[in-house]
Amino acid sequence: MNDSSLFIGGSLYDFLTKSNIFIMKLDQKLSTGINGTNLISSSYKLNQNYPNPFNPTTKIKFTIPSVETGHAPSVLLKVYDVLGNEIATLVNEEKQAGKYEIEFIPGSGIWNLASGIYFYQLKAGSFIQKKKMLLLK
Repeated sequence: MNDSSLFIGGSLYDFLTKSNIFIMKLDQKLSTGINGTNLISSSYKLNQNYPNPFNPTTKIKFTIPSVETGHAPSVLLKVYDVLGNEIATLVNEEKQAGKYEIEFIPGSGIWNLASGIYFYQLKAGSFIQKKKMLLLK
């Protein structure tokens, strides 16, 4: 037997041969781990909110890459209406490298928004990106 062989044993009853033993041999290499995958991104990313359109809540995901300076970047995630008025600040803090998910619930507390188009913007370091979302009531 070489290193890439796998033997699997089990039982199965066959009424014709009255046999209940089988052995299967696989001669393929089996993957047992993740090779060459970098789990921390090397670039900023702002995902489209989900669900979109939404009611009553939506989730916004974003990725902060590892930075060579060793200093966590200041991250700002804000929501704006179509006139450019700031509606909400969802994140305003330094964030370590990683993937983040923020839930936006516009019908709770101070945000009682009407149906319509809104924008959310991520600023982190020199990265700035804006996306559109639709609230339907």
